[in-house]
Amino acid sequence: MQRTRQDAMEGLMPDERERLILERLRSDGRVLAAALAEELNTSEHTVRRHLRDLAEAGHCKRVYGGALLNSPSDLPIAARMQEDRATKARLAKTAASIVQPGQVVLLDAGSTNIEIAAALPDHANLTVITTSPEACLRLIGRSGFKVILVGGAVGARVGGAVGATALAQVQQIRADLCFLGACALDPAEGIAAFDAEDAEVKRAMVQSSGLVAAAVTSSKLMTSAPFVVAPAATLDYLIVEADVKPARLTQLRKVCGSVLVEGA
Repeated sequence: MQRTRQDAMEGLMPDERERLILERLRSDGRVLAAALAEELNTSEHTVRRHLRDLAEAGHCKRVYGGALLNSPSDLPIAARMQEDRATKARLAKTAASIVQPGQVVLLDAGSTNIEIAAALPDHANLTVITTSPEACLRLIGRSGFKVILVGGAVGARVGGAVGATALAQVQQIRADLCFLGACALDPAEGIAAFDAEDAEVKRAMVQSSGLVAAAVTSSKLMTSAPFVVAPAATLDYLIVEADVKPARLTQLRKVCGSVLVEGA
């Protein structure tokens, strides 16, 4: 007699269940305990125990009713600059298309934002204020830019100025548009960062800007990081990769102002 899927799931060993839950987290970003319990033919208590173990191992963050995948991008800026460079360049090109001539642009640190600095149009009379020394290097000497580098201690992982000096300077800025660096983004959990001081500077950038945009690689969507920056609804523009699934785009469009798909 052929075994049903329910029978197969009922016979899973704990390690096999945990592996399947982790695979689902990596595929969907977010999981619900009740749905997993039904799918795996086990109790919600058992699923919650697996989610607790996965969270303790650093794979996810427990949220109400389930769990959210941790963002994989907690690496020093030098390493992040070498990852997915072609993808980030495509995102940057789309992000740069929303910039208008004569604007004051506040550019956060981050490897994708460094690519945005390189993609900004020449001869557009832009003032670019950035916390990122690397972004500053992409702009110095190009025609049509006034470039201002925010000072302060530079975090090796963040790749930008953080701390009291940077925070005070950002709070004095009034920008037309901010490109915010997002370590993680989820429609319910919002925009988050790995570093507390970085998150504080990011929050000040949001407050100092008329419009807020973020270009986010797919690996950071539907993921979590420890320090909350702002709700996802803060974003007037979200720029994402072309491989984002339609259902996920629908979720993002419900909370973000305008979701732009790179290359579209």
